[in-house]
Amino acid sequence: MLTAIVGTNWGDEGKGRMVDLLSADYDVVVRYQGGNNAGHTVVNERGKFIMNLMPSGILRPETVNILGPGIVIDLKHLAGEVQKLRDGGIEIEPGHLLISDRATICMPYHPLLDVLEEERLGDKKFGSTRRGISPVYADKYMKKTLRMGDLKHWDTLRSRLADLLEWKNLFVEKGYGHEPVDLDETMDWLEKYGKPFLPYICDTTVYLNNALKAGKSVIFEAQLGALRDIDYGIYPYTSASTTLAAYAPIGSGIPFAKLDESIGIMKAYSSCVGEGPFTCEMFGPEANALREAGGEYGAATGRPRRVGGFDVVASRYGALMQGCTYIALTKLDVLSYMEKIPVCVAYELNGQRIDDFPASIDELNAAKPVYEYLPGFHCDLSACRKVEDLPKAALDYIRYIEKAVGCPIKYVSVGAERDAYIKMF
Repeated sequence: MLTAIVGTNWGDEGKGRMVDLLSADYDVVVRYQGGNNAGHTVVNERGKFIMNLMPSGILRPETVNILGPGIVIDLKHLAGEVQKLRDGGIEIEPGHLLISDRATICMPYHPLLDVLEEERLGDKKFGSTRRGISPVYADKYMKKTLRMGDLKHWDTLRSRLADLLEWKNLFVEKGYGHEPVDLDETMDWLEKYGKPFLPYICDTTVYLNNALKAGKSVIFEAQLGALRDIDYGIYPYTSASTTLAAYAPIGSGIPFAKLDESIGIMKAYSSCVGEGPFTCEMFGPEANALREAGGEYGAATGRPRRVGGFDVVASRYGALMQGCTYIALTKLDVLSYMEKIPVCVAYELNGQRIDDFPASIDELNAAKPVYEYLPGFHCDLSACRKVEDLPKAALDYIRYIEKAVGCPIKYVSVGAERDAYIKMF
């Protein structure tokens, strides 16, 4: 079984907790795109863990976890993340974690360039996490990066890096007026943070191909959501990578493989980190109440998330782009405090109702939400474990979303803990 677990919206939908839950039935978990610019939060019997680069299956000792060729790796951040997990009692050794020799290294100058560009943009900034993701992906497609496999060739690494820095300092020094990136300091950084990962680096394509031949099952874990995809998201307020399920085999290193299913993770309301259009956004006390109830602060950045009612237009589009087989609806329990639940059922644009998600940034900026309100639950859902445990209003809300989005809802989470979910069928 080859399964992609992907976000249908702006990201932060709860993919990590679903990977942690479902990985019990899988042999391998692969991160296939993005970097350390988003956080996957998992709560289990060992505690609370926030992972930026590490596949969420790392918390299960019997599961093999892979950082695929489609991701970008900040070595210093990865080292810190590994240490935090080890401090939490998680064993991480070669064999439990594999790193593709084709994965791109996010160098120290990539976050620097991210910061310099956001500061240059001022009020026009994109809301970047400032972790260097767009600069490193840009360099990847300029064919001016180092890959993890290059760490195995230390005799030629310095000369290759010197050539890259000669080019990169044209931007750093002459473009932004910042002091140039130093070759010796950068080599020291690679030695300190890169060499400890040498035992983990391998050709993960060979490993995965052999695993498939042996009948192993694989989860492909995405970062962010469909609305942050570089091609199909809210451009230019997107990530720099392809966040869609269709990219999972490619970013994992097995482009010849075909998915069996795509599980779209979708919140019971809307949340968004960063800049750009967010049509269903709430403001004032209403937004504050939802943000606090849901703990809506970025796992990677700590920034308060923008929040709103469930967005049918955006969610239906996201489910379509992800080719969802079915949906996992998260954080239903958060809505328990509401007397009536807001749902954005359509957009209004130039006096006309629209039901399809616009590609144009100008149209999204001009669009207004059309809200309807459904009855609230008025009770704590956190102890519910079966469909029969749910109050009628909660079940009606689930069925409403299912019909509006056009995809069956198989899982509903009612808490952050590993077992706090309901299997609908």
